[in-house]
Amino acid sequence: MTATMPTGPAGPAGSADPSELTTKEPRAGDTPHRRRMSPGRIAAWVFMILFIFITLFPFYWILRTALSSNNALYAGGNSLLPVGFSTGGFERVFGMQTGQEAIDAGGAGQAINFWRYLLNSVIVATVVTFFQVMFAAMSAYAFSRLRWKGRNVVFAIFLSCLMIPAIFTFLPNFVLITQLGLIDTLAGIALPSIFMTMPFAVFFLRQFFLGISREVEEAAFVDGAGPVRVFFQLILPMAAAPITTLALLVYIQSWNDYFWPLMISYTDNSRVLTVGLGVFRSQTPQTGPDWAGLMAATLVAALPMLLLFAAFAKRIVNSIGFSGIK
Repeated sequence: MTATMPTGPAGPAGSADPSELTTKEPRAGDTPHRRRMSPGRIAAWVFMILFIFITLFPFYWILRTALSSNNALYAGGNSLLPVGFSTGGFERVFGMQTGQEAIDAGGAGQAINFWRYLLNSVIVATVVTFFQVMFAAMSAYAFSRLRWKGRNVVFAIFLSCLMIPAIFTFLPNFVLITQLGLIDTLAGIALPSIFMTMPFAVFFLRQFFLGISREVEEAAFVDGAGPVRVFFQLILPMAAAPITTLALLVYIQSWNDYFWPLMISYTDNSRVLTVGLGVFRSQTPQTGPDWAGLMAATLVAALPMLLLFAAFAKRIVNSIGFSGIK
């Protein structure tokens, strides 16, 4: 006679049937848990929204003025929207208006040589960025990886140059450029920035190079590589991220430079975009400055840098944090 085990809803050995397991139904009085908005959190959100508004409003006002008519602006238009909507400012920037048409629209009769200024800015910023980053990388490698007497003392002296305002160097540089016969040339604008490496750039890359393992270099030296080959074939590829970040920062700074190009440039052949905008501002028609054309030119000139920074903002922040700069 065979004995059978009793079975029930719980199954053998009291185990529950998975198909009969049910989830606990929420009771009528239960409510989902929500994070309460404390007064401090609300104040932080209000402050952040206000800060974003204050930061972005000038850019909106530039766009609003660029799309307005000068005649309507001089008539006292105070609307937040474009006054007398017109694209004449952008047409003057891109050379699509004649002098008489610009005067009739309340603008300056002399057109801005925008594309020439833009080309000069691109050439100067590109050349300065290439040599600045290359010289900064070489200096940072010497200060961080090579062992030589007095290295830390020389680096401290070099780093103290951060406390010297750049305007103090304008007069000796101007005398030198004059003696070299490079006044009113793109070379005269770029040379001082090429041979005067920013201390921040050296410090920035030195922080990254200090974090590279020496075992990697030692292995390359064992294989017969010299310091120059190690620098170009090993260190630079490993430092691609911070070098890219530094190149962006130097490019933006060179693009926005104004006072030094203003001292050197006298004609359209060497004027960069920032100086060209200043010259355009000084062209005053009968009614007043060509605000629509000036704001249109400013917006077009700033747009490449805004897009460049927006595209690489995360990379810049990550590289600065990774390099130990707080």
